[in-house]
Amino acid sequence: MLRTAASIGNTIDTRLAALQGYPIDLYQIHHPYGGFSSIPAQVRAMAQLAKDSRIRSIGVSNFSAAQMEQASAVLATYGLTLASNQVKINALHRNIETNGVLAAANRLGVTLIAYTPLESGILTGRFHDDPQAVESLTRVRRIAGGFAKKVTQATPLVDELRAVAKAHDVSLSQVALSWLVTYYDDTVVAIPGASKPHQATQAAAAMSVQLSATERAGIADASRRSGAL
Repeated sequence: MLRTAASIGNTIDTRLAALQGYPIDLYQIHHPYGGFSSIPAQVRAMAQLAKDSRIRSIGVSNFSAAQMEQASAVLATYGLTLASNQVKINALHRNIETNGVLAAANRLGVTLIAYTPLESGILTGRFHDDPQAVESLTRVRRIAGGFAKKVTQATPLVDELRAVAKAHDVSLSQVALSWLVTYYDDTVVAIPGASKPHQATQAAAAMSVQLSATERAGIADASRRSGAL
């Protein structure tokens, strides 16, 4: 945030030093309006780092379809491609299907990295199992984005996730993650997020959950009924 195109190159040595020999496989521009320089200027600075072998691939975050096209066009002049766009995607938030981001990603060969894949815990079933758990959240979190309303709206989806989870003897979160990384074929990967070791272990195990086409379609339908689209 508050970066300039020049700062992208000026700070790379510090970042590489902090990694103590590990390479930067993916370097992302976070938020299209987070800097004082234009998107093309920032992308050109990133491209130069790639050409100098300081980073291996270039990504962005929260870019619209048009901004993805713009970044991709700039990189093409360097013989480079846009690797990723990190955006919010989950079974309760499927805006990528209507705002052009998914279509642009498929057209450009860009991987979408889904953050908040469990919609702040709603898709774990925690708040449906224990409605009072909403009250334990901070006031800001409860009010921001209408959290309690989202929990209520998500009921058809959580019920469907619960049924599929029971059939596979896995958790709701594992089903939600499995759906997310398979429903969009190879276009979407997820950042599951974990505050405890067992959560990271459980998220990794989601890769072993094999949903049928019928189950994926059922979850997609329930998500629509829950207002995801």
